[in-house]
Amino acid sequence: MPTGNVASVSDESSLTLPAERSSLRPMNTEIRDLATLVGQTVTLRGWVHKLRSSGKIAFLVVRDGTGMVQVVCARNDLDDAAWAAVGELDYEASLEVEGEVKQDERSPGGVELLAGDVRLVGASSDYPIQPKEHGIDFLLNHRHLWLRHGRQRAILRVRDEIIHAIREFFYERDFTLIDTPILTGSIGESAGTLFETEYFDLGTAYLAQTGQLYLEPAAAALGKVYCFGPTFRAEKSKTRRHLTEFWMVEPEVAWLDSDGNMALQEEFVCAIVSRVLDRRRAELVELDRDITRLEAIVPPFDRMSYSDAIEILHERGSDITWGADLGAEDETLLTEGREKPLFVFDYPREAKAFYMKENAADPRTVKCNDMLAPEGYGEIIGGSQREDDHDKLLKRIREEGLPEESYDWYLDVRRYGTFPHSGFGLGLERTVSWICGLDHLREAIPYPRMMNRLSP
Repeated sequence: MPTGNVASVSDESSLTLPAERSSLRPMNTEIRDLATLVGQTVTLRGWVHKLRSSGKIAFLVVRDGTGMVQVVCARNDLDDAAWAAVGELDYEASLEVEGEVKQDERSPGGVELLAGDVRLVGASSDYPIQPKEHGIDFLLNHRHLWLRHGRQRAILRVRDEIIHAIREFFYERDFTLIDTPILTGSIGESAGTLFETEYFDLGTAYLAQTGQLYLEPAAAALGKVYCFGPTFRAEKSKTRRHLTEFWMVEPEVAWLDSDGNMALQEEFVCAIVSRVLDRRRAELVELDRDITRLEAIVPPFDRMSYSDAIEILHERGSDITWGADLGAEDETLLTEGREKPLFVFDYPREAKAFYMKENAADPRTVKCNDMLAPEGYGEIIGGSQREDDHDKLLKRIREEGLPEESYDWYLDVRRYGTFPHSGFGLGLERTVSWICGLDHLREAIPYPRMMNRLSP
């Protein structure tokens, strides 16, 4: 009885393939497994990454999403149809190859495939992205194809690893995932950066800037919660740090103060970096990332008050005034020469959102922090202790000119069993950019949305 990849079934007719797929052989081997199959005949399916031909022999580099392998196609080993198929191959054509796995230390993965049969599945003549320099607009216009290329594949694998690290970090610490609304009637951040849409007969709805307002009630129910999904900012910015659609993870914790919040953030970021170093080192090498920079990301991180930061910025030539939020240049100045992220805490209340708790030691400020990544990548986390005093929160809502009726449910959290709580938001794309060493967020997400780009 066959063993290995063939499933055991009682009714062999269930293995019948649909008509449109009947030409595909039922068994397929992934490239990452070839090193364990030396001497065996296998079937691969993938795409042509490179090819060169010399008379009666052709050399292909084939990728399948799990790795790459050199395929040697010799005329003497192939019938007329298979050799004709080799002649039709082009860059990024899809194909099916059957052949014997041979050990070859010079080849990717230490093995190569000696083809015994080749079938062209999908032709790829005039593939738009060739092995030459292309402008960024051209590449973004062909983003759906650009994803196939080595650098982009490495970035997406690191992004995927970071996502796994995020989910496992919170799962292992007994956080509960809460899926918060994307359509909302309540503003979480600046009203000037909202995408609006008419919502039936109920007036204007907004694409969510944050899930935080919905997490706070859930924290009263479950203690430790988080949301993770797309968020939207209609900010008319073309900087390398901004997207109009990006992913953010936001934990919220009951009975946690501002200092504890920063400690959680520090543990969180160190766990993410450690996992990427452990599991995606090959991709970091592919990206030419200086791995020693990431190996330095261990606790503790330095902490600095906003007021101290302003003094340092003045010493370094900035003309920022006390009360203004830090800009990208200010963040870069503060992290110059630092190997680890930097916490800046206790910002002026006017510079931050209405829900942040007033600092009793200095009522001009609120209990909040930003985590600034080194190497000029700026803010990757913003967090705060939330205002748990009903009357103070209502006053801030009125000061901001926000519609009170839209926040009546949010104020209920303070009316009925208010409690100290804190949380933060980590921007996924900014974190991916920092860990991968990217110049722009547009490569950190599969299909970037910017103020001048809505396709593909």
